[in-house]
Amino acid sequence: MADIGGGFGIGAGTAAGSAAGNGLGVAAGKRPGLAAGIGVGPYAELTFDSEGDVDRVTQGAVARMEATDVLVFAHGWNSDRSTATRLYDRFFAPFPGLVGSGVRLGYVGVVWPSMRFSDEPIPDFDAPGALAEPGFGTALDPLTRRALGEFWPGRQAELDRVAELLEERPESTAAFIEFGALVRELAGVDAVPAMVAPAVPAIFTDDVLEVCRVLARALVTAGAPAGGADGPGLVAGGALRGLWGGAKELLRQAAYYKMKKRAGVVGERGLGPVLAQLAADRPALRFHLIGHSFGARVVSFALRAVPDGARYVKSVTLLQGAFSHYAFADRLPHDRRNGGALRGLQRRVDGPVVACHSPHDSALRLFYPLASRMAGDSAGLLGFDERWGAIGHDGVQAVPGAPRLSLDTALRQGVPAGGCVSVDAGSVVRRGGAPSGAHSDICHEELARVVVAAGRMGR
Repeated sequence: MADIGGGFGIGAGTAAGSAAGNGLGVAAGKRPGLAAGIGVGPYAELTFDSEGDVDRVTQGAVARMEATDVLVFAHGWNSDRSTATRLYDRFFAPFPGLVGSGVRLGYVGVVWPSMRFSDEPIPDFDAPGALAEPGFGTALDPLTRRALGEFWPGRQAELDRVAELLEERPESTAAFIEFGALVRELAGVDAVPAMVAPAVPAIFTDDVLEVCRVLARALVTAGAPAGGADGPGLVAGGALRGLWGGAKELLRQAAYYKMKKRAGVVGERGLGPVLAQLAADRPALRFHLIGHSFGARVVSFALRAVPDGARYVKSVTLLQGAFSHYAFADRLPHDRRNGGALRGLQRRVDGPVVACHSPHDSALRLFYPLASRMAGDSAGLLGFDERWGAIGHDGVQAVPGAPRLSLDTALRQGVPAGGCVSVDAGSVVRRGGAPSGAHSDICHEELARVVVAAGRMGR
């Protein structure tokens, strides 16, 4: 097993940080017999390594659950372990009061090797002491530097040089070229065979100065400083020094590029087969999958391992999903010969696939298209090209008959009994700082009620 638990070693807070401020949190330790930091039960974790291998002890804990319905929640890529635990505590808290009397819930938190840039605040999660200290500018704060070392083990020398360049911000074209080469090496795109090289995003292959300029402008659009202490610099016509904010974003996108592939692997090779085995051993269990950000990719790619005709996955709820809004399409609007990566897999769910989305999510509105597009025209990187849109930005696209509902309508009238449905959750998913915006603003009772409605678990 490779990298088990990797990327979770940074202490970005404790599980005791509850959501008491909005009534969703349950303080750790209040109810005897519950897992540390989780206020509902029975709760267990499913832990996977970067190759999708499961920790069999955690699988056994899930298999022993006494429940009729099991909520399986996968966190996103920008999480450390303690943040993931607090997310599960917060999101799961309302469910006991929402489900019907015949429903006995079990709660599962999927733990997979991820990392976090600690200078990105998460609404209501991060106490001031848990974030990067102010004044780092484009430099890597110690928590992020440590996380990157765990994320890219054995790359100490490259990361040291990357950190040095981001701290010094040299006004040198050669320094940017060196930085771009280091980032490409970390992302692994230099090792991509020439025959598939076009599949490498242009963000790693285009002129590094132009890419950093575009990313710096995107940071300004998202409300984040683009150039550190000296301001946006070349973004507004100044010196090269001002582009290092864009360079730091390029490093973040390199982590994103690797994490995107890892999330699919964990879902298809890890979570999917584990659910199939659990269903075979406990055929009466009903599973309801929930994923946030790249965790939405994890649970969606798990559907590839669901056998045709199986009925154990009863609902899938995607919260600000960080993958293509065309993923479930049988035909792509711009390429009718091909479909999405998950085309037709909504038919393997004995219930709906609900995609909650928000226009206030800057990570998906701005940065997801930048990182995902494969074309070589960097001059158009800031223009929204719908080919690269995220399902968490504007919902499911190009699936005929897939309804689009407001959150209020979904809560009043329910959601369809099957197929894809998009729910605009912007009325509650709206808070968060730059550069990610409301991407992580998901701990709301309204969204828990959407999960209950999708799974037909209500009173």
